Amino acid sequence: MSIIIRMELSMTSFMKNESIYNFIITSHALIMIFFFVMPMLMGGFGNWLMPIMMNSMDMSFPRMNNMSFWLLPPSLMLLIFGMMLGSGSGTGWTMYPPLSNSMFHSSMSMDLTIFSLHMAGTSSILGSINMITSVMTIRSNFMHLNKISLFSWSIMLTSILLLMSLPVLAGAITMLLF
Repeated sequence: MSIIIRMELSMTSFMKNESIYNFIITSHALIMIFFFVMPMLMGGFGNWLMPIMMNSMDMSFPRMNNMSFWLLPPSLMLLIFGMMLGSGSGTGWTMYPPLSNSMFHSSMSMDLTIFSLHMAGTSSILGSINMITSVMTIRSNFMHLNKISLFSWSIMLTSILLLMSLPVLAGAITMLLF
């Protein structure tokens, strides 16, 4: 998708329809933020390195970890299906209300995109709860909080920030439905 964006920026009128460019920008940004940066960097590296750094065999809640992972593929498929349905949701990754509310964007694609982001947010919330609980509980008895690695601190603080911001985001995008 980024190659298509670069081609449009390098030559004028590469895409004949302006809404296609907005659709590509929106889908590229949502996929990169909600399906690469948050799950792969936070969940992937966190789930792989956190137990090693805490001298443990696994995370605190392995089934919650599993549910966090298995919410992502249906959410990604729902986002891709929502982007391809009708005219797509070309609202930008911020989904500001003039372009994304039901008055100006009444197709089913925006509803599916919002539901997909709810599922991805639920996945990130479950992963964040697991990360915070794992940092607090699976470390060894001799390992105090001031002795854990900087990576573990960064994962825990990022998880706290996700727990504070994702419910607000979910509430805001839910209001776009009405």
